[in-house]
Amino acid sequence: MTDLKNVKLIYFKGWLFLLILLATAGLIIHETRSWRIALLLALAIWAAARLYYFMFYVIEHYVDEDYKFAGICSFLQYLVTRKKG
Repeated sequence: MTDLKNVKLIYFKGWLFLLILLATAGLIIHETRSWRIALLLALAIWAAARLYYFMFYVIEHYVDEDYKFAGICSFLQYLVTRKKG
């Protein structure tokens, strides 16, 4: 399998992720009909996005320029094997 390089398909993939996010969040809120659940869901989504940004942008650009993004498992391996200091 090759990397996705078509810009239109990359944007389409992003829109599909947004659609999935909105549909699932909407269905959860519809099922529970709770402002508390809606707030907790929004906080969980926000925190997950910030964690993802931290793992792959902050570490690579501000902490360790030698680290290159390869996925969540790669980040966990990086945490375990990185040099102390």
